[in-house]
Amino acid sequence: MPAKASFGVNTGTPNNASNPGRASTEVITGTSTVTSHAPYASKALDPLVTIDRSSLQRVIAVINGKGGVQKTTLVANIGGLYAGSGYHCLLVDLDPQGNLAEDLGYTDTDNDDSGKALAGALAFGGTPTPVTVRPNLDVLVGGYHLNAAAAALTNMASRDSRAARLALAEILTPLAANYDIILIDCPPGNEPLQAAAVAAARWAVVPVRTDQSSRKGLLEVARRLDDVMDVNPGLDLLGVVLVGVGSSAHRIKQTARDLISEALGGDQRIFTASIRHSEATAQAAREKGLLVHELDEQVRQGPSWWQIRRGESSGGNAGPRTAQSVADDLQALAKEIVDSITVAEEGVPV
Repeated sequence: MPAKASFGVNTGTPNNASNPGRASTEVITGTSTVTSHAPYASKALDPLVTIDRSSLQRVIAVINGKGGVQKTTLVANIGGLYAGSGYHCLLVDLDPQGNLAEDLGYTDTDNDDSGKALAGALAFGGTPTPVTVRPNLDVLVGGYHLNAAAAALTNMASRDSRAARLALAEILTPLAANYDIILIDCPPGNEPLQAAAVAAARWAVVPVRTDQSSRKGLLEVARRLDDVMDVNPGLDLLGVVLVGVGSSAHRIKQTARDLISEALGGDQRIFTASIRHSEATAQAAREKGLLVHELDEQVRQGPSWWQIRRGESSGGNAGPRTAQSVADDLQALAKEIVDSITVAEEGVPV
């Protein structure tokens, strides 16, 4: 990770200094609750509702129209790396599947309300309370209750499309002052929730696999971004990242990069870092509720092969050795995302 100064933040405290006028909001950790439930009908029909975008300049939606492209993996692990580097990070699980809970290890704990608080806030207004899952790492918990929120947003959009799309932005605005960066895990194919995500974000990061079907998801993302430009004109693509690639598949990777570059009109929006495929690492991390760099640390602390061979250790099941390579990939991507945002904040086009 880069030095914290390069990101222009004072980690561990609200970043009010770099955004004058932003009100500091106390974060209360623990089980998700909604602190207020103002009737959303009146809010939805109020054309005067505006969003203070100055507080949302480091909100990133990780999105693709297709599933199975490691969106949740990226959100969990990149957020964990930032938190471990001292950045105060908020993750928003906007997926009704709620898989972020498995990646971060809070499934079926007191922190896991299956998205009830977040769904209530999207449908009725109010501010859900994030839960803390690691030092410096908070989550707005997702899960199956978000299906009801999606239905409510669809109904709301029939009366006020603008309010429906800005529902998440209104939730994040009073929370954002407490965080250096916010990552949104977007669901695949859920139009009202995807629209709410990109309407709240300053940046979009699009993970794609090398196959044609995954690349087609880029077209769906482009349409989704266009659909919210009237309420979020500052939204922009931060970059596309190749995921699930073989470490030796250099030709396949380059072909995919060329095709994506052609679709984007240039390769400046394709991240140099890519995330290799390791089923063993993915499975072990999720089963243990560990992030990949945490799994890698566990493997490193385990016995060496020669200790096991000599009978000096039973070995156990520390985890796959491929965890180190995947952890390195994720760290490279996390740094590249921060560097790209830093360049943009300094006034140079990304």
